[in-house]
Amino acid sequence: MGSARDAGEAGDGRRGARKRLSARDWADAALTAMGEGGLAAVAVEPLAARLGTTKGSFYWHFANREALVEAALARWEEVSTEALIAAVETEPDPAAQMRTLFLTATAEAAEDPLEVSLLATADHPQVAAVLRRVTERRLGYVAELFERLGFPPETARRRGLLAYTSYLGHAQLQHAAPEALPQDPAYLESVLETLMRRE
Repeated sequence: MGSARDAGEAGDGRRGARKRLSARDWADAALTAMGEGGLAAVAVEPLAARLGTTKGSFYWHFANREALVEAALARWEEVSTEALIAAVETEPDPAAQMRTLFLTATAEAAEDPLEVSLLATADHPQVAAVLRRVTERRLGYVAELFERLGFPPETARRRGLLAYTSYLGHAQLQHAAPEALPQDPAYLESVLETLMRRE
């Protein structure tokens, strides 16, 4: 007798085999749903339909919806923060690191509504926990970059906070009122120049 995973994903010989889904596939689909409709959009049956599978596949990987939400948020933390920091660290100097971080993060947040959606549900315990971790990690890293640029620690922390709030404000406006933002591509470069300017 086949397992739930076999029944949910493999299909039978007459219908052809379905793609075998991983927990990461489910987490990524949940993140897409969150970006489109908030936390409430994470529902097993619609996600199964989107993935072309059955609920059996879901229950093979997750005990319940809360476990999926937890996995999706961990995936977001990994991709939007840790992977980006790792990419930035390949740059040769602190100025290039700061530029890559700010411009890449801002561009990604402008294209993907997920971060804004998560901020809107910051009162949810699971979301609140990951937002705290991500915010602390990001602020700490940006402050570290300012220190690498030669700013004293206290100034680096203040600059890091200013840079992060600029990023978040830009992301919010991009999705809520994009007409309020300059269309000139040099705008973000000028913001970055201001953030890095020595007093």
